[in-house]
Amino acid sequence: MSAPAATPATAPLAPLEREGYRRCAAITRRHGTTYYWGVALLPVERRRHVHAVYALCRAADDIVDEPGATTPGQVRDTERRLAAFRHTVLEAVDGAPVEDPVLAAVVRTLRSCALEQAVLDRFFGAMAADLTTTRYETWEDLLGYMDGSAAVIGEMMLPVLRPTTPDALAPARALGLAFQLTNFIRDVAEDLDRGRVYLPQADLRAHGADPALRRVTPQWRSFMAEQIERNRGLYAEADRGIPMLPDTSARCVATARTLYSQILDRIEAADHNVFTERVRVPTRIKAATAAAALVRRPRGAGA
Repeated sequence: MSAPAATPATAPLAPLEREGYRRCAAITRRHGTTYYWGVALLPVERRRHVHAVYALCRAADDIVDEPGATTPGQVRDTERRLAAFRHTVLEAVDGAPVEDPVLAAVVRTLRSCALEQAVLDRFFGAMAADLTTTRYETWEDLLGYMDGSAAVIGEMMLPVLRPTTPDALAPARALGLAFQLTNFIRDVAEDLDRGRVYLPQADLRAHGADPALRRVTPQWRSFMAEQIERNRGLYAEADRGIPMLPDTSARCVATARTLYSQILDRIEAADHNVFTERVRVPTRIKAATAAAALVRRPRGAGA
């Protein structure tokens, strides 16, 4: 894939692209409700780009998270499927014919946002790592993985959010990291079912905590408190970027940030129990938070 030629945002959508964006929105609403309500404040021509990026990431994630995808007899096949999907995306961006509506929308977005192949390579590299790496020893090791699985998503969003300064890059990366760490903290049981632990092994040992027990102990509480404090530090770093965004984008990011960080509040309210059921923010609260953002100006946001 060469550097994509940007597609003018004002160019009319082809019927296949229009259908693709409709499907991307449906995928986002079904699987990523926090993102869906967070970006509801964006103008439609930018909101659809967020839906397309989510659909792209979801498609790759579904390949590596399929039941049995990482079993010894299936890993090679999963690797081939992921590589084939990556190749299809890159070839389509380069101009290969596209028949799938979702892929057509993804290609339109990648071209409109002029995203470089290096960004996609980092993302697909992280997805491939899920097939062979199930544990991370230190926070720094985990950050290495999250660069391609999370921070890069923040980078993909910048052309959509249209920051007023290049200084917004670091906060955007921090927000991507914050969102994913929240997922890791919430989804411990689900990840265990797939044979993975996305929390630093060194930190678990330091607290004497063992997620495999699947129950809340004093050691687990202290470990989780430390991870939640780290997570909130990432959100605080991301907050520095909100004043660097135009008003509509600032409202969007502030809403998504508020909704995702509420997951941490609910985990604390559940006594750090992430084993018996998935902690969620109800849809009615997501919708109400998005609606409130329409009439509340984010603190420090630009015009």
